Amino acid sequence: MSDYAEGSHWYYAPNKVAPIVFIVILCLASSAHVYYTVTYRCWRMMGLMHWANIIFIAGFAMREVGAFHYDNLGVSIASNVLLYAAPPIYASVNYVILGRVLYYIPHLSPIHPGRVITTFLGLGVVIEALTANGAILLADTSRSPRSVRLGGNLIKVSLLLQINIELCFVSILAVFHARSIKKNLFTPRIRRVVNMLYTSSALLIVRNAYRVAETFEALSEDHLGPTIEHEVFFWIFEASLMAINVVLLLNWHPAKYLPGCYKTYLSRDGQTERLGPGWVDKRNVFVTLMDPFDFIGLLRRDDGETPFWDKEQDHEIVSTEGAGPAPKHRYPVMAGAFV
Repeated sequence: MSDYAEGSHWYYAPNKVAPIVFIVILCLASSAHVYYTVTYRCWRMMGLMHWANIIFIAGFAMREVGAFHYDNLGVSIASNVLLYAAPPIYASVNYVILGRVLYYIPHLSPIHPGRVITTFLGLGVVIEALTANGAILLADTSRSPRSVRLGGNLIKVSLLLQINIELCFVSILAVFHARSIKKNLFTPRIRRVVNMLYTSSALLIVRNAYRVAETFEALSEDHLGPTIEHEVFFWIFEASLMAINVVLLLNWHPAKYLPGCYKTYLSRDGQTERLGPGWVDKRNVFVTLMDPFDFIGLLRRDDGETPFWDKEQDHEIVSTEGAGPAPKHRYPVMAGAFV
């Protein structure tokens, strides 16, 4: 039996309590994320997390308004666009974190860490554009059936692209994971970050799979499916999974395990952290755009230049506790929070 409500742009009458519950949870988690970001001075690494949280909270706020005015098309469109937009940004947070992990142990990185960040974030921008335009067209039932179907197809492309990007992301993470174990560099700190990234990616893949199924059912010419007719699927596979993801990154906050400066790297002994020059891509812009992951360099393997991590004796020692537990020190001084 469906949950149909006459005149509702959601098909059913949205729950009036659940949005408030998730707004409270996300506001509390977001406040804690701000505290950690200020404490560890990691705005560059975790800045996107705050943007995603704001968008997600706004989406639930609009859904709460829609629970009392479910016949209001503008509220329905705003809620759907915001809730569709947040998860790809959460995925982008993972891309930045993986880039920082690869900067930390550069000699085990399968590709240039900077390319991981810029390439995946670039694809994320494309996904956001597809998602926003698709969600607007799909949710706006006042448009022609052709426009609605176009919106659905844009959402499908966006979601399938997200799933494939996540699988590529996990593949790169798995290569690094295998290499770090082989070289006995899978330290407690790195293990926590890697496990967090695996878990977060799994949550995002399941969420995207749910949204794909929902979109196919919404565009079905025969009948609507259960993900459209019953609100419970949204609260389980969208709201709950993404809330778990936010809390997950709070519990295993990467700034607790990774150095604040991306130029700090872990020596091959797994204990010594040194301050290097950073991994610089000396290729020209055209070559970088055509081959962002530097596959040509991977095939050649040797460009005649000694990697900076093989000249570690020239670099300043920052710490000798690279394999140790997470540091307990804090930096609550607001004046240095944006460094």
